[in-house]
Amino acid sequence: MLAVSPVSFLQTHASSGAFAEPGGTADAALSSWAVLGLRAAGADAPGSLAYLQAQEPSLRTSNDIALVALAEQALGARPDALRARLQVHPSGQIGETLNATFWGVLALDRSSLATTRFILAHQSRSGGWSWYLNGQPDSNDTAAALEALRVARVRGKPVARAVAFLRSFQNRDGGFELTTGRGSDAQSTAWAIQGLVAAGVKPPRNAFAYLARLKRPDGSYRYSAKYLTTPVWVTSQVLAALAKKAFPLTPS
Repeated sequence: MLAVSPVSFLQTHASSGAFAEPGGTADAALSSWAVLGLRAAGADAPGSLAYLQAQEPSLRTSNDIALVALAEQALGARPDALRARLQVHPSGQIGETLNATFWGVLALDRSSLATTRFILAHQSRSGGWSWYLNGQPDSNDTAAALEALRVARVRGKPVARAVAFLRSFQNRDGGFELTTGRGSDAQSTAWAIQGLVAAGVKPPRNAFAYLARLKRPDGSYRYSAKYLTTPVWVTSQVLAALAKKAFPLTPS
């Protein structure tokens, strides 16, 4: 029996360009993740651009706006209307949270001097970043920050500190965890790989071996060795990591 590919798994969970979890309802965020995973793998997402553009009026948060903009861009569109909705504050912050600032930079594919300074000013002493201002730094947000710093063309000590912080979340099984003691999971591992790629650092081979152990016969990936949940979302994020591509993706 031939193994089913992750690309095939995702494509079978789409209807008219909209993606949904098994037994679930399609939405713009999940569809955007699926598009990013497929495009990172060099695969098509027929009908997804029209679906996402139709969902634009329903988007409310900066993160959702930025995520959809990234997906539309990966499909070859110019999401200028969505980018115009990303509010850049005088401080340089974009949107409602620190995380939204990272995503805003990725969606805009540029960072103003104020935004770059804002991101660097909120790097923790440990070298990482959190979702909220003054929150607890974690691996996923640190990886997203590294992707934003790549867009901002930041090099040197801030990146080296962030890489060291990110590496501290890798466990003996090869996987990365979101926060210390939580245990490895596929999405944190995928984020870590993308963050390291953005920093110009070769991701560890055992991280890919960890992901390989989570692959299921239907082509999807488990969330972790213990849990199987949201396979479309998890598989979408893993695909981008397997392709060793950081956001934003360059349309092909």
